[in-house]
Amino acid sequence: MEDEETNEPGVDIVAQPPGKRLKNIAMLSGGERALTAMALIFASFLIRPTPFCVLDEIDAPLDEENTLRFTRVLRELAARTQFIVITHCKQTMEMADALYGVTMEEPGVSSMISVRLNKLLAPTY
Repeated sequence: MEDEETNEPGVDIVAQPPGKRLKNIAMLSGGERALTAMALIFASFLIRPTPFCVLDEIDAPLDEENTLRFTRVLRELAARTQFIVITHCKQTMEMADALYGVTMEEPGVSSMISVRLNKLLAPTY
């Protein structure tokens, strides 16, 4: 396909969120755009999984309900793909196996922290 304004080749992505009309991705809300992009990326992983994937704040525009949907799908796909997710969303962090963070306790001095959640949540006998 060619863009009518620039005559450059490209792909038009259209989506129809539940209860709404079919729209070009540019006309969707931030959350709808994020979900559409995730659906496209994750669908490609179902056909040809990759060893790992980096997602940078992809959950930022999502509300609580859609963040929960996102984390459920991510957990399913994590059986075949390792995900590195950069996020500020606590709900997304809660589903992680491990967390890595950078903190600045004093100006100009950064420290890295890491926590393995699966060890914290494992039952002790």
